Amino acid sequence: MAVYTKTGDQGSTSLASGVRVPKTDMRIEAYGTVDELNSWVGMLRAGLQKLSGVSIPNSDEQLEWIQNRLFNLGAALSDAPGEWIIAEDVQQLEQWIDAMQAVVPKQHAFVLPAGSEPVCRCHICRTICRRAERKMIEMNDCKMSQIGSADPGSKTENFELPFMNRLSDYFFVLSRFLGYKNDEKEAIWCKK
Repeated sequence: MAVYTKTGDQGSTSLASGVRVPKTDMRIEAYGTVDELNSWVGMLRAGLQKLSGVSIPNSDEQLEWIQNRLFNLGAALSDAPGEWIIAEDVQQLEQWIDAMQAVVPKQHAFVLPAGSEPVCRCHICRTICRRAERKMIEMNDCKMSQIGSADPGSKTENFELPFMNRLSDYFFVLSRFLGYKNDEKEAIWCKK
C-alpha cells in the first residue's frame, strides 16, 4: 500500500464512505484530534514504561485498549459503516476509573496539571480528549442543523460522546493514581 496517493494534494480527503470532503471539514477536524490524542496516549505509554520503581498493574494493557478504541472512534467519525464504540467500552472505562478512585485519596480541591512527566502526559491526554469531544459535539450540532431534528425514537443509541467524556475522566484519575503510586505531592490550585 502506497503511503502517498496524491489525491489530497488539492486539500480534500476521502471519508470511509468514499465521499470526498475538504480537509477542513468538521469530521476531519474531529477524527484528526482523536488521532492526535492517540499519539499522546502512545507517549504516555512510553513514559510509563520508563517509570522507575513503580509498578502500575495493567496500565499498558489499558492504554493499548484505549488506543484501539480511539482508532474505532476515528472510523465512526469517518462515516465507516458499523458500530464502532459500544456501551461495554464506556462501562470498561468506568470500571477502571472506579478501581483507581478506590485507591487515591479523596479530592478536596482542584488539581493543577503538574507533577512528574507521566502525570503531565495524562493531563495533556485529558485536555486533548476534551477538545476532541467539543469537536464531536460541534460536528453533531452541524449535522442536526442540516437534517433537522430527527425522531428520537428512530435514532439508535450512540456511545461515542459518552466514551470521550468518560475517557477524559479516566486520564484525570490516572494522573492522580500515578502521582499517588509514585509518592508525588499533588499540586493543588490555590487562589491568591
